[in-house]
Amino acid sequence: MINKIEKYNNKSKIFFVISNYNTDPEKFLEYCKDYHIYDQSDDLKIKSNLNSKYSKITFVENSGHSITNYFRYFIENYTNLPDCIALLKANMIGRHISEECFDHVINNQFYTALYSDRNWVDRPGIAYQLHDGAFLEINNNWYAGSKSYKYFRTYNQLLSFIFVNPIIPNWLLFSPGACYIVTREQILNYPKEFYENLKYIVSYQFFPAEAYHIERMLGVIFNGYYKLQPYMLNRADFEIEMKKIEAFQMRSCAEKYSIFVLWRRLKASLKYKYNLFLYKLILKNNN
Repeated sequence: MINKIEKYNNKSKIFFVISNYNTDPEKFLEYCKDYHIYDQSDDLKIKSNLNSKYSKITFVENSGHSITNYFRYFIENYTNLPDCIALLKANMIGRHISEECFDHVINNQFYTALYSDRNWVDRPGIAYQLHDGAFLEINNNWYAGSKSYKYFRTYNQLLSFIFVNPIIPNWLLFSPGACYIVTREQILNYPKEFYENLKYIVSYQFFPAEAYHIERMLGVIFNGYYKLQPYMLNRADFEIEMKKIEAFQMRSCAEKYSIFVLWRRLKASLKYKYNLFLYKLILKNNN
């Protein structure tokens, strides 16, 4: 493991974008020459300490996840991006990656998924860790059940909304925690409007299900293989399409509710008729 002196003498040329929540990300400054912190903390004491301690910090609303801040940085610095950027969560070391693995890869000046969990046990047919930086998960939206959504219930729906004729995968290869090293060229594969629209999708409410979908889609986004749907290039057109999606989801929910109500009524009616049948049968037998 690299000691502190080596870290200070050999700081990474990678620009650090650090998403922070209720902690102090000072550990990361041991590694980098330049950085920017986006702080989502709700602890006032911590916010005050960060404000006095760091000059390169922006206090933002808490979206519940880090992806909003990555897109925010792309948007704000689109014409002046560093050559390589590390997209980091302040609590990632020890949670999403070991310090040893982080030390080993943080100077990479190429696309790198920042993930490692040597305690992970593969779940056959469900999820596998192929190697450091490669987590493979079945595409069944298991994670979406705990979060509400307004627009896209599944990964596949969102993927097809963003891109023209994408391959619908059975498996998803991604970095849990959404931490990566990416290059300027990868970000510039798509225009600024694209990231503005993605930012809305993952932050229209606190931690929507769509944020989980995008976490699993970042590898597809950063490698820029697919053509964008035309409305992803224009904010006004995008808003029109989102309203269409919202209206569709509302109709779908209304139809499901109607079916549920009808089923409950049918069930109640059948139960009443069955009980009435039993009652008449009992009366007949008693007579």
